[in-house]
Amino acid sequence: MKNTEVRAAQTAAGRELVVRLAFGSMAAHTLRAAVRLDVVELIGDGPRTAAEVAVGAGTAHQPMTRLLRALTALGLLVEDTPDTFSVTPAGALLGPGHPDSLASFVRMFTDPAIVRAWEHLETSVRTGEIAFDSVFGTDFFSHLARHPELSTDFNAAMSQVVSETAAVLPRAFDFSRFASVTDVGGGNGTLLAAVLETHPGLAGVLFDTADGLAGAAQTLARHGLEDRCSLIAGDFFQSVPQGSDVYLVKSILHDWTDAQAVTILRHCRQVLPPGGVVLIVEPVLPEFVSTEDEGTYLSDLNMMVNVGGRERTRADFEEVCRRAALRVTSVTPLADAAPYSLIEVVAD
Repeated sequence: MKNTEVRAAQTAAGRELVVRLAFGSMAAHTLRAAVRLDVVELIGDGPRTAAEVAVGAGTAHQPMTRLLRALTALGLLVEDTPDTFSVTPAGALLGPGHPDSLASFVRMFTDPAIVRAWEHLETSVRTGEIAFDSVFGTDFFSHLARHPELSTDFNAAMSQVVSETAAVLPRAFDFSRFASVTDVGGGNGTLLAAVLETHPGLAGVLFDTADGLAGAAQTLARHGLEDRCSLIAGDFFQSVPQGSDVYLVKSILHDWTDAQAVTILRHCRQVLPPGGVVLIVEPVLPEFVSTEDEGTYLSDLNMMVNVGGRERTRADFEEVCRRAALRVTSVTPLADAAPYSLIEVVAD
C-alpha cells in the first residue's frame, strides 16, 4: 500500500470514529426513550409490529417506527420483516424484568441531573470546579435527597451495576477467616448479601445514609439474612461502626476528593482491629492509557463534573491509604467484573 493510500485509510477510519463519538449522546437518549416508553416490555417475546408497539406506548405509528429502526441499528432490536421487530439479548437488558436489567442504570445516567453538568465539562477542565454544583445550586447527593424519585432511580442503578461484582467478589477474597464484615456505603445490600450467602459463618453490618439504605431490609429479607445482618444509618464522614474484622468500601472513594477519601479511610482505620482488613473495590487506572479503558476514563470525567471525585491509579490509592495510616498489600483485577479491582489494605 502506498503512503497516500495508508493516510487515506487512516483518515477515513478517524472520521468514522469521530462521527460515531459525536453521535454518542444521541444514542444514549435513544436508549432513554426506549426505557421510558417500555419498548422492550411491549415487544416481549415478539416479534411485534411497530404499530402494536406504538399502541401500547401511546405514541404515533411513524415516530415509533423510526425509534425502533434506530434501536435496530444500535444492535438492540432485529427487524425480522419490514416494520416487525424482536429484541436482541443486549436489548433485553433494557427490560426492568430481566435478571440482569440495566433499565434503571440507563434512566439514571441519561437523566438531566447527570447530563446537564456534562454540558459544562470544558468549564470544569478549565477551573477544576464541580459543574453540577453551579448548574443546580447544590451538590449531587443533596439534590438526590430532595428528589425522591431520582434517588430511587440512583439506588436502583447502583444495585444493577453492583450485581456483576456481587457474583465475583465473595469468592475472590477469603472472607471465611473473619467473623464480621461492614459494608461502608453499601446501599440496598446487594453486594453484602452475596458475601453473606457465600460465607454462612459471617455476620454483616450494612452502613449507609437513611436514604442509601432504602430497600435494604427487603434485600436482606429476600435472601433470608435478617438475623445475620444489621442496618446502621450514619455518615461515613463522621464515623463508621466498630466491631467488624473487614470493612468493605465499594464504589465510594471515587465519588470524593482525595482529602474526603482520606477521611473515609481514616474512619475505617480508627475501628480496624488487629489483623483486620479494608477491602476497596473500584476501577484502578492503568499506568498507561488504553482504548480498552474508555469507560473508566469517561467515568473519571463524570466524577469531575458531577461530584468532584476521581478514578485513581494504584499509586493514587497507595497515597490516600498512606495518609489514612493504611497500606495497600495487593491489587487484584476482578476479571469477570471488569473494570473493578479488589484492593486489599491493612493498618500501616
